[in-house]
Amino acid sequence: MSIPYKELYIYYVKGVVRTRDTQDLSDGFFIGNWQEEDSAFLFFTRPAQDRVAELVSRNPGLELVDSYSMSYSDWHGGEIRPFSAGRFYVAPPWEYGEPKDGSIPVLLDPGVVFGAGTHPTTRSCLEAVEIACDMGGPDSAIDLGTGTGLLGLAAAGLGCRRVLAVDNNFLAVDTARRNILNNRLDGRVLAVVADAGALVDCRADLLIANIHFDVMRRLIASPAFYEKKWFVLSGLLRSQARKVEELIYYGPGRILQRWISEGVWYTFLGTCCV
Repeated sequence: MSIPYKELYIYYVKGVVRTRDTQDLSDGFFIGNWQEEDSAFLFFTRPAQDRVAELVSRNPGLELVDSYSMSYSDWHGGEIRPFSAGRFYVAPPWEYGEPKDGSIPVLLDPGVVFGAGTHPTTRSCLEAVEIACDMGGPDSAIDLGTGTGLLGLAAAGLGCRRVLAVDNNFLAVDTARRNILNNRLDGRVLAVVADAGALVDCRADLLIANIHFDVMRRLIASPAFYEKKWFVLSGLLRSQARKVEELIYYGPGRILQRWISEGVWYTFLGTCCV
């Protein structure tokens, strides 16, 4: 199997592009739409300026702001290659290689969604999830801001029988669902489109959130956060990490281990005392 896309053609559109608006684009060259609040990024494998212009003309609330072209590896910040983190062996389908004996393989096709394991917070989260599963054997997990589904798949690989993978982005959840099927974990991992704050009340032994700070702050403020036995929090800059530590310190939680990547990114593994 080869790399799915060599070149990407990306169109930045101001406004909300609905699913039904993209139906005419689905001809094999259209990859998907990344909707971020009131901005959309339309991905194609071939130039599609005319088609996007037509889409915008049919919808007065839309505006084509800019367009970009780049290689697939440039979009992801480098070549996507297999890597190991703790017991995990994470590899794309086009370069799977041979996992070491005793490793936990995760087949991961990120598509155009971030979360291929190249970011240092992803790797520290994998280590934190492994430690939590080794210490407490969580039976269930919720992965908030799942992206490609990697951390949810990792939790399932370590023995979690029920994993809920949540993202508010349709393209991310579609990508996560494909990865769940490719790893034959559709009986244990469910990916849904939802706001992270709306599902923090779901019962789970382990909460994973590699997510924006503003969302994380709301999660920690919820009493349901402290009903989880374990938590992994990441994606935090130094000043944000201090605020998270303060919030947890004054609640019934305790941070067990910290990871600091490149002197910038913080990841916390913790437990709750209720």
